Amino acid sequence: MKSVEAAYYQSPLGAIKIAGSESGISSILFVDRVEHHSTPVVLSECVQQLGEYFAGSRREFSFLLDLQGTAFQKRVWKALLSIPFGQTTSYGALATALGDIKAVRAVGLANGRNPVSIVVPCHRVIGADGSLTGYAGGLHRKQWLLEFEGAIPQAELFPTFAL
Repeated sequence: MKSVEAAYYQSPLGAIKIAGSESGISSILFVDRVEHHSTPVVLSECVQQLGEYFAGSRREFSFLLDLQGTAFQKRVWKALLSIPFGQTTSYGALATALGDIKAVRAVGLANGRNPVSIVVPCHRVIGADGSLTGYAGGLHRKQWLLEFEGAIPQAELFPTFAL
């Protein structure tokens, strides 16, 4: 039986809990607080690569994943991995790519159950009209990630306003 370890990473978007074993990373999720600070060896590569991603020097991740879900969820998560850094797609386009345009709602549900935030880039899926719909980590994080990756323009730093 594999022993699941946990580590925490402090990202610009808040604390992230990483869980995994020798089989790979099983979850990367935003959390409200950090419970401990030591990083098990089995998770150190993931922590390092997240640091490189947030530093702007990494666009793809190369550590093993150990995703647990239904066959359909795994198909959706695999499709998410094909969305390039700095690009977005819609739920409908993803459903079409999976061979069933009628599966839009199911694709959305599977996307929302993605256990490996950032690495399996569910944040790159937006509404057909370009709206930032749904993100388990919060829409503010989704917007930040898309701006960080250059998929959407950054918000104005000094918006104009009437006096």
